[in-house]
Amino acid sequence: MNAIVALCHFCELHGPRTLFCTEVLHAPLPQGAGSGDGTGRGEPADEEEGGIQMSSRIRAHSPAEGASAESSSPGPKKSDMCEGCRSLAAGHPGYISHDKETSIKYVSHQHPNHPQLFSIVRQACVRSLSCEVCPGREGPIFFGDEQHGFVFSHTFFIKDSLARGFQRWYSIIAIMMDRIYLINSWPFLLGKIRGIIDELQGKALKVFEAEQFGCPQRAQRMNTAFTPFLHQRNGNAARSLTSLTNDDSLWACLHTSFAWLLKACGSRLTEKLLEGAPTEDTLVQMEQLAELEEESESWDNSEAEEEEKGPALPEGAEGRELTKCPAESSLLSDCGAWQPRKLSVFKSLRHMRQVLGAPSFRTLAWHVLMGNQVIWKSRDSDLVHSAFEVLRTMLPVGCVRVIPYSSQYEEAYRCNFLGLSPHVQIPPHVLASEFAVVVEVHTATRSSLHAVGCESEQPLSKYEFVVTSGSPVAADRVGPTILNKMEAALTNQNLSVDVVDQCLVCLKEEWMNKVKVLFKFTKVDSRPKEDTQKLLSILGASEEDNVKLLKFWMTGLSKTYKSHLMSTVRSPTALEPRN
Repeated sequence: MNAIVALCHFCELHGPRTLFCTEVLHAPLPQGAGSGDGTGRGEPADEEEGGIQMSSRIRAHSPAEGASAESSSPGPKKSDMCEGCRSLAAGHPGYISHDKETSIKYVSHQHPNHPQLFSIVRQACVRSLSCEVCPGREGPIFFGDEQHGFVFSHTFFIKDSLARGFQRWYSIIAIMMDRIYLINSWPFLLGKIRGIIDELQGKALKVFEAEQFGCPQRAQRMNTAFTPFLHQRNGNAARSLTSLTNDDSLWACLHTSFAWLLKACGSRLTEKLLEGAPTEDTLVQMEQLAELEEESESWDNSEAEEEEKGPALPEGAEGRELTKCPAESSLLSDCGAWQPRKLSVFKSLRHMRQVLGAPSFRTLAWHVLMGNQVIWKSRDSDLVHSAFEVLRTMLPVGCVRVIPYSSQYEEAYRCNFLGLSPHVQIPPHVLASEFAVVVEVHTATRSSLHAVGCESEQPLSKYEFVVTSGSPVAADRVGPTILNKMEAALTNQNLSVDVVDQCLVCLKEEWMNKVKVLFKFTKVDSRPKEDTQKLLSILGASEEDNVKLLKFWMTGLSKTYKSHLMSTVRSPTALEPRN
């Protein structure tokens, strides 16, 4: 994450000051920063956490320390700093962590070395400890602008027995130029920074209680009430944070915490480029997910109400409990969003075509594209699951309604993919119907009946597949255009399986666009039948099978798209007469 995290302090003598900051460096370090040949710079330490290797060599001096740095550093002069304003001792090289995964360096020191960054951090520090404060002066707040960056600031108090009011004021700020990213990171930053603050306050509280126990300051101050406050403190107005927490390794720990915070916050959110509007499949999947969440909430609410009524369950409650069990198979089957198992027997459409044979596969694919009910009967439920997983890729997501495996026949209006065990009887009118196809899986009489010549596909050699329908597809029938293009891609051995999958995605998008045009033309604009025939000719879908396919695929349009079209029609501009 391209940001700077800093710890700031309101000094009673010098006002708001930056104590410690950590920044991200993507490029090589500036000249003289971590060259490794200076005196007193050790080799990188062996300590490593989360892919970040820690080292204590950054540069010869902090920007505000040393006589040579005073003239060139953007930081305050040494004479303008007290113990409370200082973090690292004079000559301390600072800290650096190397992220080996991304080749990014996390550098910590008292002030940024770059003048522009120093100005941005300085302004954010002043605002966080003066005007940009939440009620109570302790808590998170957001401020900033495009020019000086946007800031997440969390102010807090640290106990100090020698301070005015027995506490000192600090803040931790995170500065970056991306406002949206920073706002989206608010919950994460708030939780992690709050944890750092709690640890600092806990350490300081122990020191404060120990000092108060040894020498209570409240009674002593009351006895010297008329003594000037600053004079009577005998120079103890400024105390370093390491003294307040009694932790000599405080700055190294803060560097580790800030470096991890920058790395974790940068990796938890990723940007994804979306080219164009979301596809219909994406919209339908989002709607199905929302329906599942609403259904889950309704079940939770009803369950809570039943628990409030008492332990007595009404008659049939046990049956309802089974239906609302959060088993993925039952819920997802009812909502048409069934997720197939990872175990796969059929690898792809090309594999299925090789196993079933070209004529049987064409018959099966024709019924799938037309929206007819596809019934698989087999003892092996995993085989049926893998078959449906492959066949559903031929249809838009909104057109898929799956009951993966059932012990009884289900009507076509409930599902267009139905898996049955072999003993289930299918009604005679379904077997004779032209709107259904049955694939029966039997144990092959010869082990080589369907050998497919690939060792990984040998498990299918023990099965015999019989495809039957009340209206078999004639071999000389033209069929829908998308089926012909699909078979051409499957038979082209120069195309890999991945390329064929992308071809299928493009074909579905092409025909879904035709479906959208037809839906608006017929359902929204209510054009006459003659105009519809002309439109189908223009779309290249005037054949009977293409018309049936378009009408079926129309049921897979998302509710979002339909409601958008209907709202457009109802708008005043849409009611104006056409020229």
